[in-house]
Amino acid sequence: MKEDFLHYIWQHQYFDKTALATTDGEPLQVLRVGFYNTDAGPDFREAILRVGEVEWSGSVEVHLQASDWHRHHHQHDPKYDQVVLHVVWQADVPVLRTDGTLVPVLELQDRVDLRLLHTYEQLQKSRNEVPCAAFWPEVPEIAKTLMLERALVERLEEKGEEVLQVYRSYGNDWEQAAYHTLLRGFGFKINQQAFEQLARTLPFHVVRRQQHNLPQLEALLLGQAGFLADADDGYAAQLQREYIFLQHKYKLQPLPRHQWNFLRMRPANFPTVRLAQLAAALHQHASLFTKILESDSGKKYEQLFQAPVSAYWQKHYMFGRESKAVAKGMGKGSAQNLVINVAVPILAAYASHSGDRTLLEKAITLLEQLKEESNKYTRLYEELGWQAKSAADNQAALGLYKRYCHPINCMRCAVGNKIMKQNKAAL
Repeated sequence: MKEDFLHYIWQHQYFDKTALATTDGEPLQVLRVGFYNTDAGPDFREAILRVGEVEWSGSVEVHLQASDWHRHHHQHDPKYDQVVLHVVWQADVPVLRTDGTLVPVLELQDRVDLRLLHTYEQLQKSRNEVPCAAFWPEVPEIAKTLMLERALVERLEEKGEEVLQVYRSYGNDWEQAAYHTLLRGFGFKINQQAFEQLARTLPFHVVRRQQHNLPQLEALLLGQAGFLADADDGYAAQLQREYIFLQHKYKLQPLPRHQWNFLRMRPANFPTVRLAQLAAALHQHASLFTKILESDSGKKYEQLFQAPVSAYWQKHYMFGRESKAVAKGMGKGSAQNLVINVAVPILAAYASHSGDRTLLEKAITLLEQLKEESNKYTRLYEELGWQAKSAADNQAALGLYKRYCHPINCMRCAVGNKIMKQNKAAL
């Protein structure tokens, strides 16, 4: 058993209240269970209880054993002086606040139906990647739909918070944060770390000054990435001369070339091509952040990343290696990937920052316009009878799996709650 089971039992009051009393024999009445606290401090805040003849307002702390209070050092933490009830499975020792006063204790081990505990343990010990797979067909579709919608919003808020952290790290500069997020997205997992390093070593204010000139942008990006020093054709030499001038002007230190990955990649995905595509996109859009806020359709968002590359890169995948002339602009699938991993998180971040929830709704609508692509996460739920219909469903499945199913966080999941409730009703 983990504490989340007791959190669930307390929150929903799924225990026998006959002659309810503390371990000291004081009559206990729960007037309000309190609000679950996800931050530091006691587990439930603003609870209202009657202990004996006195009504108390404060916090409730939950542990498997009362002695966990000492193991977690709450006896030295003033935040826990506000605890008016200690809810435990087993009351093995008395506990005190920092001022030495006794904390009232409610022991639950003889008040919870063990069949409810059995259902919980079935979920916890499941060997399925989706712990509730055996129960899934029994859960009403509306409960699953609502939980997936919640998982989607939580995932977008989480991705938005990542962008906000970047925004704060750059001194509250949205354009720099959008630029960093864009470069990270252009890494497409395999070269993500290298692109992030490029964003850190090549500031946006430097890029902004060269945005009007595509060859200079290519020189900056490819030179800073370390691809020009050993290149041996005429165009590379031209870019290298330009980069050396810009390097001295802005005091740049290029990245080592070895950190870029080419292995097991299609030539169209080579980092050299991605950098040429990035240069074209930056050249075409003076303010990516503003464009992301103002665009109003999935197609327009895709076009943010689909600018045509320069003539040289129409015929090359790497310097000195000519290829058949083909349009090497960003493909639709890759552009959609960038919409999901760049535009949507930026919208979510600014929604949180500004308090404008319509931007979060816009991000969700945008995902709903994009085609779903089956992946290992959506397949887990598709095997249970659920069908993804858009990129929004993909993100919802990913959020549900990573936040709830993989860590077996069933007691915080509406589907797990429904299973517990249905099994309780059958007791």
